[in-house]
Amino acid sequence: MEIPTPSTIGLPIGLLAELTHRCPLACPYCSNPVALEGRNTELSTEGWKRVFSEAAKLGILQVHLSGGEPAARRDIVELVQHCASVGLYTNLITSGIGVTEKLISELAEAGLDHIQLSIQDSDAESADKIAGYKGAFAKKQIVAGWIKAAEFPLTVNAVMHRANIARSAAMVELAIELGASRVEIAHTQYYGWALPNRAALMPSRTETETAVAEIDALRKRHHGEIVIDLVIPDYHATYPKACMGGWAKQFINVTPSGKVIPCHASETIPGLEFWNVTEHTLSDIWYSSPAFNAYRGIAWMPEPCRSCDRREIDFGGCRCQAFAILGDANATDPACHRSPHHVLMTDIAEVDSNGAIGDYLYRKFPANVA
Repeated sequence: MEIPTPSTIGLPIGLLAELTHRCPLACPYCSNPVALEGRNTELSTEGWKRVFSEAAKLGILQVHLSGGEPAARRDIVELVQHCASVGLYTNLITSGIGVTEKLISELAEAGLDHIQLSIQDSDAESADKIAGYKGAFAKKQIVAGWIKAAEFPLTVNAVMHRANIARSAAMVELAIELGASRVEIAHTQYYGWALPNRAALMPSRTETETAVAEIDALRKRHHGEIVIDLVIPDYHATYPKACMGGWAKQFINVTPSGKVIPCHASETIPGLEFWNVTEHTLSDIWYSSPAFNAYRGIAWMPEPCRSCDRREIDFGGCRCQAFAILGDANATDPACHRSPHHVLMTDIAEVDSNGAIGDYLYRKFPANVA
């Protein structure tokens, strides 16, 4: 089987720039690592500008400005302006907390293209509890109004789990009410802070199937009015997802300190060597870094993936999930029903979804690194 080489590796499409891990919310499913990077380790303004210039030169088209809360960076307007100057499409992924009407106006002038606003639930009390922030839901409604007044395209992102899955359809209706052109109903992916909170977040198979059916019906009802994306939970799936479109195939993720990783959770896999933009160019990292080439293509695959007719559709599934469940990042993702360990994953889902919800382990930014 072909081993990827610089001549066979395609160009990345998008860059996820985690500008900071600082965030006023404490969502128990946050995709940031449990060991958050401190403010004192964050790339400088000039450091991020160099990354964005290299991204444009590499052929990247879209930059997703994320965090934590990207608006916590005082240079956010300057960074957006630089991205626009080098021809990058920019999407701000924000909680809305800490965002002002003045900032929205300044971002529009700087050339920001799109805003993605997270909302934790359609019910205010539940939304604030999930976020760990009193008044978050009300503030988000105000921010959505500012976004639409500035004529930004708006995407509403809703992460679904046991506490809000019964209101999946209501989240779509809320997104329409707020003037969103797109809504992402994303069932919790169990990495980062979601993994230790799995027992409190896991919905049952019946709840999941009901929610998926409701969203499918809403897609038909609101066709042409709003785009509805659905990310289903792996623990109730038949086939695994092609994580990030395939390992190091389409996307680059840069952490606040400049570490370049193939996906949010890849740092959980022991033994991978991650390069940093302070020591290497983005192009060198994309083509040559050990971590990016570790699971590229299909040559690394074990059976049953190696001979599977879906090997270039889902690329063996998620390496981080295989490690989280099986302790082996080289194994077939147990989300796949063809995996010899699939029953282990379904058993975990069954146990967790039927247990007591308990308290969340809220995401907290350590005071000593804030």
